[in-house]
Amino acid sequence: MKKRSFILYALALSAAGLGYATLGSRKAAAGPQHIDSTTFAVGGRDVVAYFNLPRTSAPTQGVAGSRRFTASWRGAQFAFATAENRDLFLASPERYAPQYDGHCAWAAGQGYKAPGSPDVWAIVNGKLYLNYSHDIRRRWEKGTPGQINAADTHWLKLGQEPGTTGNAEDYKAEAAPTL
Repeated sequence: MKKRSFILYALALSAAGLGYATLGSRKAAAGPQHIDSTTFAVGGRDVVAYFNLPRTSAPTQGVAGSRRFTASWRGAQFAFATAENRDLFLASPERYAPQYDGHCAWAAGQGYKAPGSPDVWAIVNGKLYLNYSHDIRRRWEKGTPGQINAADTHWLKLGQEPGTTGNAEDYKAEAAPTL
């Protein structure tokens, strides 16, 4: 792209309210985390621990966090199993926090917010994604790259809307950690 064309393109994006620096960035649209009945983000699960769990076709439950090791980020409390995991999170929260502020990745790809279940998760390209239910996760997996691209695009607007509360369909409240 010629320099003049690039400048015109950047100005057009800026005029449209997108801004060159935020194009494709969920950080610019970060909003409230999804909070379920535990009152903690991700159902009180340790978000760092997800990255060390076995990858299976049916995800396992996340590791329970503890009230002894918590951190606040983007207006939500996160719980961790260990002080080390809490410190890793605080050093790089964008790396460990669930995408779309813990809302369902499939719903975000469809253009709306829905609760994400801490029991229905996947790690794709080093990022944690939650889905509303196992059925929704199967739909999401049929076209994961396209689903993520659509969700990233929708999230530029959705991220500014209020977060969801309540439990996702396949969330087992009785299995939540006692915090």
